[in-house]
Amino acid sequence: MSFKLKLKKGDKVKVIAGRDKGSEGVIRIVFPAKNKAIVDGINMVSKHAKPSNENPQGGIVKQEAAIHMSNLMLIDEKGNTTRVGRKVEEGKIVRYSKKSGEVIK
Repeated sequence: MSFKLKLKKGDKVKVIAGRDKGSEGVIRIVFPAKNKAIVDGINMVSKHAKPSNENPQGGIVKQEAAIHMSNLMLIDEKGNTTRVGRKVEEGKIVRYSKKSGEVIK
């Protein structure tokens, strides 16, 4: 099942469900096929790393894990969480804030 994602890389989002509920961050990577995203500082997990040239000691490393898009909500320029709509303006499809009606970026 594939549909158009309403959030993209660089968007500021707030987590609305899960362990990190209430946290805010910026989307770094989006995985459209899995409907997930990696957000800076959100959904941190511990990973066991083998020793390598970059990390000669090895050990346990903290890193961000993917979080489902349904648990994220866009934060608009005014700092409010909002749903995202899509409409045609001057022949181009643009995203807009459902709460304020303003075009996003």
